[in-house]
Amino acid sequence: MQARDLAITNVLGWAGAVALVLAAAYLIRLAINAGWLTPAVQVAAAAVLGLALIGAGFGLKDVGHRYAGLLPAAGIAILFLSIYGAHLLYHLASAHQAAIAVMVVCAISLALCASFDSDLYALFAVAASYSAPFLIEHGLGSFSDLALYYCAWSLTFTLFAIHRRRRLIYLLALYIALVGFDALARSQHIDWATLVEFQTLQFGLFAAGAAVFSIRWSSPLDEPAALAHLPALLLFYGLQFAALKAHLPQAAPWIALGSLLAALLLYGIARFALGRASAGGQLLLGAYAGLVLFHAGYLELLPSSSAPWVVLGVVAAALLLRGQWSRAGRGLWPLLLAVGVMFLVNLMQVVVLGTASDRIPGQKLLGAAYAAMLYIGHGLTRKDPRQQPLSTVLLYAGHLTAMSWVLRVVDERIVQSLIWGLLALSAMAWSVIKRDRPVGQSALIVFAATGVKVMLYDLHDAAPLARIIGLFVLGICFYAGGLLYQRLTRTVA
Repeated sequence: MQARDLAITNVLGWAGAVALVLAAAYLIRLAINAGWLTPAVQVAAAAVLGLALIGAGFGLKDVGHRYAGLLPAAGIAILFLSIYGAHLLYHLASAHQAAIAVMVVCAISLALCASFDSDLYALFAVAASYSAPFLIEHGLGSFSDLALYYCAWSLTFTLFAIHRRRRLIYLLALYIALVGFDALARSQHIDWATLVEFQTLQFGLFAAGAAVFSIRWSSPLDEPAALAHLPALLLFYGLQFAALKAHLPQAAPWIALGSLLAALLLYGIARFALGRASAGGQLLLGAYAGLVLFHAGYLELLPSSSAPWVVLGVVAAALLLRGQWSRAGRGLWPLLLAVGVMFLVNLMQVVVLGTASDRIPGQKLLGAAYAAMLYIGHGLTRKDPRQQPLSTVLLYAGHLTAMSWVLRVVDERIVQSLIWGLLALSAMAWSVIKRDRPVGQSALIVFAATGVKVMLYDLHDAAPLARIIGLFVLGICFYAGGLLYQRLTRTVA
């Protein structure tokens, strides 16, 4: 059957199923208005209709199991509605009875999922099972009963997803379980330690399920699957860190780092069992590592007085280990992004904006150190055509950082301009030696900035002798720069 014909068939099938449900609803409404049906009969009739639709689906299975499965899907929906109607509207079923009925229908739905090869039934079961505590009056009893209920369903859906070879099933269960249980626990004012323990148990169960899934089916995470798992990982981190930060502020960052070690261990086990790396697993682990190191490590644990130097050391270590970057695979870029953001934050605060604290040791040398690091980054990337835009940004950022640093550590205006001129002259000389035209062109920008500063700012109210010396030295720098650039244009066509 062609795709267009299949789509039309599915639309007609869904329309027919919905029409049957609506017809049943109107029939029941008519019976109620006429006084034909008591509440008990109404609920029983709805349940019978749901079961009849399920039976009709099996009867039509020979025409196509997926198309025939539309009728049982409508039947499952009617069964769930009849349960909640009996419990919430007519009070014909107690909370305990309603919960048992929901579990039975969920089990039927999972059986239909396997029989008709349709994930729709599994999604029905996930939504219905986790929403039951919200819809059933007085919930499901004590918190321990609720925790046991959630854990049982989480284990069930994880095992079913592995059996069905469908990650979507345990992923949907993971999202709803994390959000749903957190909402229930907060509404019932559950002890925070118990909440954290259960969150960890829930997430550990699903994480182990994801690893077992990959090992069982020799199916490592690919990148699309990793991106589908990533929001759940971030959600778990955010929910748990918020609870820990409110009650254990000193230990919260360390526990977060511990969760990263657990993730590394789990990835290592899966990689060892599979015998090969997983691009999606690397991406997922790298993203989580970048988040934890930036948030828990940098923002929470690292003292502000030492942060600029530590970040500089981290960047230096990363550059020294460039030969090992390939081992991180697809997880490299989230890590580099985290390190880059830390570097950029400190560059803006300490060097450009000048908001560094006096408690930072060697504060006056920070600007030169950061400028040197930017120049090193430019030198390491300048020969790679793929990194040419980044190399250019690093070069100009290095000039800007160095010039800003000079303004902060040198008080005499004309001396500032002299140093700027020497910086431009050094860049021009480097460009001639290395035959690097972009560096020479960047030096022209520094020369231009120096000239503008001298004419509009430095010479104003300066002493006559300072003016003469400054202009004389700057004139030599500028003239030498022109000679060097002329030589550069001849040697680099």
